[in-house]
Parts: sequence; structure tokens; C-alpha cells
Amino acid sequence: MAEDTVERYLINPKREVKLDKLDPDEKVLCSKGKIEGLRELLELNRKLEGLQELLYAEGKHKVLIVLQAMDTGGKDGVIRHVFEGVNPQGVRVAGFKAPTPEELAHDYLWRVHKHTPRTGEIVIFNRSHYEDVLVVRVHNLVPKSVWSKRYDHINAFERMLTDEGTTILKFYLHINLDEQKDRLQDRLDEDDKNWKFNPDDLEERKLWPEYLQAYEEMLSKTSKSWAPWYAIPANRKWYRNLVIGRIIVNTLESLDMHYPEVDFDPKKIKIE
Repeated sequence: MAEDTVERYLINPKREVKLDKLDPDEKVLCSKGKIEGLRELLELNRKLEGLQELLYAEGKHKVLIVLQAMDTGGKDGVIRHVFEGVNPQGVRVAGFKAPTPEELAHDYLWRVHKHTPRTGEIVIFNRSHYEDVLVVRVHNLVPKSVWSKRYDHINAFERMLTDEGTTILKFYLHINLDEQKDRLQDRLDEDDKNWKFNPDDLEERKLWPEYLQAYEEMLSKTSKSWAPWYAIPANRKWYRNLVIGRIIVNTLESLDMHYPEVDFDPKKIKIE
């Protein structure tokens, strides 16, 4: 794995993940610091805007981006900053809260599958099917004999999507307990952020060790060559956005997309 590229954050499916070995404050891929990082992010925004338009116009590829994190991890921030300026016509965000009675009446992947991308579309999952091996596990909503089988289900589901032409990128946004405390406090201190605060988040915070263990097993068992996980240092918001922007742009560029050929000669058409 290259230590000076975004591949340093790629989860190796052959190794057990230990998140305490990943520094959430790391910024090694942008040694010049925040100002330079923000400049590069603007350039990545412009590239992504063009690549998304090309994806939409060509109409051959589908892209699914999965975001998972602890509370306050920054999923909304990634969507807002990495995709700034991108045409909403070809990008869709799907959020997954607690399942509805109708969703509970089906298998747990039913509500997810209908939100997967069409050709020419990028879909961003803000939380995802992985909640069924995270919150479901931590809160003992189903027995271990049930949730432990879901890693294989999910791998097979994502394999089917990629076999049908979907490119999948999955990002775990890695923050530490101190950073979460600061972000929760910001939601209390800043009037325009009060609406983001949920007292239940404090109860979830008490379960940090259990969630960390669940995330480690999730990353270890479901990072595959066809649907890789990246564990992104996310204490520094600008660095988080920069790294994710690089990965998405690099991936879209690798698809070798082209605008559709037209069946007429534009130079011979005269508009009166």
C-alpha cells in the first residue's frame, strides 16, 4: 500500500482493523496545511462537477458512495463540501433513519435496494445498510445469530450491484472521543446549531467502545475489492474532505468516460 497516496486509508480485506492505530488528526497527505488543502479542494470540486456531468451524459456508469461515522463524524459536512457545485440533477442523497413499520415488515436490505443509483447517477448514502451491523448490534435489537450473518449478506448484495455496473466507494469517517465532545458542545454553544443537538446522542456516546468494536468488525469483514472501505482521519474537517474528494475524483477518472457521439455534424447546422 502506498503510504504517500490515498491508498494508505484503504482497508485491506486480509487484515484485521484496529482503529486505535489510525490517527484521526493525521494530515500527512497535505504537508503544506489547511490553506493549501482548501485550495486543492476547490480544484477537486471543479473536476468533480465536470466528471459528474460526463457520467450523466454518457449514461453507462452508476456510482454509490456510502458514508458511515460515529455521531458528529461529519457525514453532512462531506456531502456539503465535497459535492459543492455539483449538478443536483445527477446526484441524489439517501438518508436512513430508524426503519418504518413498512420497512420492518420486509428484509433489512429492502429499503436500501430501492435507493441504489440508476445509470448516469451518483447516489450518496448518509448512513446505510451498515446500520444493521452497527446500531442493531450495539443495542441488541436482534440476536447475534441474526446480525452476524449480515456481513455475508451485505457482501453478496454489493457484489451483485457491482456485477450490474455500480461502482461502490465506502468511507468511514474516523474521529476520536474528544473531538466528538467538542462538536457536541458546539451544538449547544452556537444558536444556529442547537437544532442539531439530540439529547439521545449523550446516551449513544456512552456506548463508544461498543460502537468502535462494531465498526472494526464491519470494516474487517466488508472491505472487498469490489466495494472497498476507506477509513478517513476526520478530526480535521478540511483534511477529511480533501482526501475523500481525491478518492472520488480519481475513481471517476478511472472509468474512462466519454461524451456520447452524435449522429449529425454540428458544424453543418445553422440556427436562423
